Amino acid sequence: MIINQNSEFLFGFEAVMTNPNGDPDQENKPRMDYETSTVLVSDERRKRDVRDFLKAKGFQIFVDTLADKKVPMDKMFEYIYDQWLSDNEKVETFLSGHDEVKQLWDELGLNEVKSYEDLKKKIKDSKRKDYLTQVNNSVLTHIIKTSLIDIRLFGSAMAVEDVTRTYTGPIQIAWGYSLHPVQLVKSNTITSIMNDDASTFGKKHKLYYAFICHYGTINKFSAKYTGMTEEDREIFRKSLVQGMLANQTDSKQGQIPAFYLEIIYKPEFDGFLGDLRRFLETGYNEEKPIRSIKDIKIDFSKLSEVINQMKEKGYIDKVIGWFYPFIKLEQLVGIPEYEYIDLWEVIK
Repeated sequence: MIINQNSEFLFGFEAVMTNPNGDPDQENKPRMDYETSTVLVSDERRKRDVRDFLKAKGFQIFVDTLADKKVPMDKMFEYIYDQWLSDNEKVETFLSGHDEVKQLWDELGLNEVKSYEDLKKKIKDSKRKDYLTQVNNSVLTHIIKTSLIDIRLFGSAMAVEDVTRTYTGPIQIAWGYSLHPVQLVKSNTITSIMNDDASTFGKKHKLYYAFICHYGTINKFSAKYTGMTEEDREIFRKSLVQGMLANQTDSKQGQIPAFYLEIIYKPEFDGFLGDLRRFLETGYNEEKPIRSIKDIKIDFSKLSEVINQMKEKGYIDKVIGWFYPFIKLEQLVGIPEYEYIDLWEVIK
């Protein structure tokens, strides 16, 4: 079932002696707001974890690589299109639900076409250039709704010739930031980097500890256009947690998901509270370095108050949540009441 309820979420994680998101403009040091000494993590970092995990689980991904090499979007589009055209059953299923396209498809004799290049040539030879855009928009939307989960979740701006649609992702994730000041490790580890038959030396930049939080929204109106379903939403939640745990690269070891909280609104409610992080308060001793969760206290009390007020107005359907089973919950106080969901459950 296509999503028919707006929701917004918080995703918090710990980063211990790690580099949560390297900045290529700063020798791959952790991204920082140096004025506040807080670490930053881009939305693309979170999406990349989700995409990589879903790919490992066997899902087809559009924003991806071919043969382990990055390729332009138009090449990926052509690759996906060729796969689709080679499956007669998929083509027939599509045409049976698109009468106008089917009429033109039969009229131009496209039933034997097996590649996008041939399709494009045949349509252009027919002098029906407008038809190519119409077909591409219709076919791509169909492929997204049936096959490409990453675009159903995150959308994509289509920089592809003869495609005019842009798919706004139902899921939008704000840049994450630490809820307290952090300290970078001053002594950078030297590492050996292998290049063909030679090796060079580089630096590993890390921070001691950070409790980082992302805010995000899931929009029911955008979901109609990409076809994002309730099942997709469940898969996203699990991938957010499991994708981080699966990404055990040298620079990402030490990252542990801490919690996921999501406010699900009633179908008739069209709005959002906005960045939920502004309702969190973090306490710590400014005279002591922060080296673990024991050195901070995160208070959710204001968020709980706001949620209760929204419930009284009849806007909220429910609040769901997951907390890492072994996190020190005494450091997280005033947590809103929530229905537990198991984000460690296997994605099938």
